[in-house]
Amino acid sequence: MIEALREEEIIKKVGGRFKLSTLIQKRMVQLNAGARPLVDAENRHGMQVVIEEIIQDKIYLDTELNVQVAAGAQEPSPLDMDFRNL
Repeated sequence: MIEALREEEIIKKVGGRFKLSTLIQKRMVQLNAGARPLVDAENRHGMQVVIEEIIQDKIYLDTELNVQVAAGAQEPSPLDMDFRNL
């Protein structure tokens, strides 16, 4: 997963190395503060979750360099959660 950082595709997707670094750092702060991952986070640490969210176009930086959740990639509501595997 971290191998994706070595490819130019993810850098171009975000708009450059600075924006990629900023997006990763800001999203990591959100996740560490309790935000729910927008992808399956099972057996992944925070950095892998953020990279997967970027690859799947679930998050992006707006013009003011704030992390935004892409339309259609909203966090699951408690009613949408799957409790069968508990």
